[in-house]
Amino acid sequence: MKRILATAFFLVIAAGAFAQEDSGSHYDQHMAFHPFFYPFHGNEYRSASGKPGPRYWQNRADYKINVSLDTTQKTVSGSVVINYKNNSPDALKFLWLQLDQNIYREDSRAQSTTLITGGRWANKEFTQGDELKSVEVVMNGKTYKAKYNVSDTRMQLWLPKELPATTGAIQIKINYTFSVPQYGTDRMGRLDTKNGWIYEIAQWYPRMCVYDDIEGWNTLPYLGAGEFYLEYGNIDYSITAPSNLIIVGSGELQNPAEVLTSTVRDRLKQARNSDKTVTIISANELNGSAYHPAKANLTWHFVCNQTRDVAWAASKAFIWDAARINLPSGKKALAQSVYPVESATDSGWKRSTEFVKGAIELYSKEWYEFTYPSATNVAGIVGGMEYPGIVFCSSKSTGEGLWGVTNHEFGHNWFPMIVGSNERKYPWMDEGFNTFINGVDTKVFNHGEFYEKSDLQQQAPFMFKEDADPIMTIPDVTQQNFLGMAAYDKPATGLDILRKHILGVERFDSAFRIYIDRWAFKHPTPWDFFRTMENVSGEDLSYFWRGWFMTNSKLDQEVTDVKYEDNDPTKGALITLVNNEQMVLPVPLVIQQENGKTDSLTLPVEIWQRGGTWTFHYPSTSPIKKVTIDPEHDYPDINPANNTFKAAP
Repeated sequence: MKRILATAFFLVIAAGAFAQEDSGSHYDQHMAFHPFFYPFHGNEYRSASGKPGPRYWQNRADYKINVSLDTTQKTVSGSVVINYKNNSPDALKFLWLQLDQNIYREDSRAQSTTLITGGRWANKEFTQGDELKSVEVVMNGKTYKAKYNVSDTRMQLWLPKELPATTGAIQIKINYTFSVPQYGTDRMGRLDTKNGWIYEIAQWYPRMCVYDDIEGWNTLPYLGAGEFYLEYGNIDYSITAPSNLIIVGSGELQNPAEVLTSTVRDRLKQARNSDKTVTIISANELNGSAYHPAKANLTWHFVCNQTRDVAWAASKAFIWDAARINLPSGKKALAQSVYPVESATDSGWKRSTEFVKGAIELYSKEWYEFTYPSATNVAGIVGGMEYPGIVFCSSKSTGEGLWGVTNHEFGHNWFPMIVGSNERKYPWMDEGFNTFINGVDTKVFNHGEFYEKSDLQQQAPFMFKEDADPIMTIPDVTQQNFLGMAAYDKPATGLDILRKHILGVERFDSAFRIYIDRWAFKHPTPWDFFRTMENVSGEDLSYFWRGWFMTNSKLDQEVTDVKYEDNDPTKGALITLVNNEQMVLPVPLVIQQENGKTDSLTLPVEIWQRGGTWTFHYPSTSPIKKVTIDPEHDYPDINPANNTFKAAP
């Protein structure tokens, strides 16, 4: 009952926040600092402090996959065996799986809900999706032909008997095939180069939906904008393909002696001990056979442990280079890049491995150590997409663009590959967090080679436009042209402000690292993040979460007046500030006096607790020449014209 009442009350408060903006009111401190924020109390599964509770659980899915790539028909065919463990307190009569290839069917929901103008996730061609040849389940050693229903990109699998709570285990066997689309909604696909097709293969096997303590089965359909929410486990997979294809994938290659010549293996060994990029297969070797055994087909065997997914790429057009990654613990990993000759320029993909190595080492040092044996960047048709230990980036990217997309996609190995949030529902928990750490990384990579400070005052009109979607919006509900702001830029900006102006770098970084550590290979909700940041930093940040994440509240801070005690500047100045809109933040100020003295100070957010106007005493010793709010343009203030007060000549 308490949980129901608290949730209902939260909904009333949230509705009030939106209604306030609609009514035209500018600022209400009672709403900004309302004491009720969290929709539920902590429990045995999720603590009120933001960490997993003593009885936190999540289910597990291990996969054994064997497929073949047919380069004539451009299909992937084979089998997957899923070992699924029910760690939940609930017995399960049915299971849900994701069949993501069904997004490419002409009758898919994604096709029906795509804007007539198209866009990044629009289908440019159609396939038959996942074609299921057989589905079986094995329970208690007995094999059953499965009863199942396919609904768009989901499959409901009915069990012959309930899967017991806590200890239940089942094996699912599926034989399937699918055609590889040339343009796979910018997440996978094929690129035709002068030396052959590049295949980027993802969402390529039936995957378990997540069953959790928040919603039970998470079965939102795959429509394109929303990404993924997946269980963790170990994935063992093999791909059989023509022998002249190089294949790279998530995890670690298990049989290099069977698929690579001794020359290539020696070069890889050299790369594992080199901080400089080492060529594994050069451009002038692509049309020969020196890099692979003389067989018609080869089977590449990979294993990726403690992962939520795997992806791979294959081509006879791949130039391949690699270098060593040095991790804080002393462990090593391998940075590598594969790309066509068309991309092999000095300002382009020849620098890719340098970028991969730099990004992984910086993130590992700053936040949490990289957990995969290799990090592979693939040049192809996909503009930018992330998977555990492997990313797909545009073959056309160069210079700052290549650094930006490489740095961003590998940042995703922390969010959501290590911290497994629900991307289908909360894209900002991976895209926003990742965009934030991208900025921290870029500022220091190669002495700031690609760093350029943002002017957030210039971004404010778009960030807070009248029809802007709040950050806390499902991606498929967010306006397509605003998703970049709502999921990426605005949450990243919020974290920058939280780090620089509210908590400070030391307190923020400590709390953020603890959040990552607490929820590594687990499933956090937004509330787990909010609670962790508050409990570790020691600040009540509900005003910030409410204003920045839950609503489209605007920010407009103003300096309205400067007076002097007894009209004498030497006795001190009385400076008046106004908060014109519903967003509240601390106030960073620079105050310049006519005697040449300049002071920088920040007034805490609590000055807005008793209303939208605040006057404070500043110990001036001469007339005030100028007062400026946010002199570094760190805030997206919608009216920066009133941020400065200048004394009359």
